[in-house]
Amino acid sequence: MVLRQVDPAADQGGVNGTKGAEKSAVLHRDLGYDFFPLAGGTGNYLLLEDGRRVFDASGGAAVGCIGWGSERVAQAVMKQILAIPYCATIYYTTKVQEELCRYLVDSTNGAMSRAYVVNSGSEAMEASIKLARQYFLELPEPQPQRTRFISRKQSYHGITLGALAVGGHEYRRAKFEPLLMKNVTRVSPCNAFRGKSSGETDEEYVARLVKELDDEFQAVGPETVCAFVAEPVVGAALGCVASVPGYFKAVQAVCQKYGALLILDEVMCGMGRTGTLHAWEQEGITPDIQTIGKGLGGGYQPVAGVLVNRRVIDVLERGSSVFVHGHTYQGHPAGCAAALEVQKIIREEDLVANVRTMGALLSQELQERLGSHPNVGNIRGRGLFWGIEFVADKEKLVPFPSEAHVAIAVAELGLDKKYGIGVYPVDGADS
Repeated sequence: MVLRQVDPAADQGGVNGTKGAEKSAVLHRDLGYDFFPLAGGTGNYLLLEDGRRVFDASGGAAVGCIGWGSERVAQAVMKQILAIPYCATIYYTTKVQEELCRYLVDSTNGAMSRAYVVNSGSEAMEASIKLARQYFLELPEPQPQRTRFISRKQSYHGITLGALAVGGHEYRRAKFEPLLMKNVTRVSPCNAFRGKSSGETDEEYVARLVKELDDEFQAVGPETVCAFVAEPVVGAALGCVASVPGYFKAVQAVCQKYGALLILDEVMCGMGRTGTLHAWEQEGITPDIQTIGKGLGGGYQPVAGVLVNRRVIDVLERGSSVFVHGHTYQGHPAGCAAALEVQKIIREEDLVANVRTMGALLSQELQERLGSHPNVGNIRGRGLFWGIEFVADKEKLVPFPSEAHVAIAVAELGLDKKYGIGVYPVDGADS
């Protein structure tokens, strides 16, 4: 993400003889730009060091969910840190980890039977990939030939090498392509705005996409596929694109036909952001493995997780009982304390119902205020997870060239004192 360009004169002693600010020691996302110093946050607002208040409309990278400055969450974290700040999970567990995982499992109405707590969405996806592979090795009749994954184009599942390989975010993959595993292929996303043909019904569109997926299974060898990986509502790669009705039921049927698992990535769209605690609840299916993050801890601690279906866990329990994976900071007590308290607040204040109510209002207001703009091609989303796709030509739906960085420019403009709003930029939704 690009922000204000660094003034070279300031780095070399400043302007008009004044001493410039000391050069940052941080390896920022972009070394050529000057990031806004964040001083604090309260409710829905971020407070910058220059005194500005910025309405945090996107919760950062779809992270914030209960607002900033919760004394209740801070006290829960501090209490846990004072009790025990770290747990070596090779030997021990903690009450707070057990409570969080029980809460998460119970929230699925028995569909999932175990939870695995990590620190980021990328870690969660790495664990999911390995768990899917190990599942097939632990079956009563092992299937070691299953080494492949199928995902979708224009998807994003994390920045570490395994997660990056599974995703289809071309920009983030490009420089590391030679390092990425080659056992992943991709099919078209379910993006009605860009992918659905004129006059094509939802049912026909789903049938076409499902045939493409089935053909891909056949092309790579259905007996070699571990899992199909997808986001119920695509976030960072497409900008809040939900599937059309019936898509995920049809996709799961293909997976079941060939004995592959279904992994749903809900790191960005899950934990209530789209109107149900788990986005898959609106699709009428249950995944085999699910990743969660961002809204899990609401930004109060780095925390994410994996939820695992009972049938996958049953195989592991009857097999070796050992998941051959682990992190030093998995199940981190402070992260678990933050996540548990955030989830209690979401439940007690009925915030998921509020997402549905306010999401309907947001949808209506966006359509009424921006729908007729000559550069707004599509407004889409679900719950309180909404995106706007800008186009250069509305009649022909021609996108702006990616090198124009329109989304980033709009996001930067929002941070101007005149507007004071923070949104999340997604470039290249058409590519």
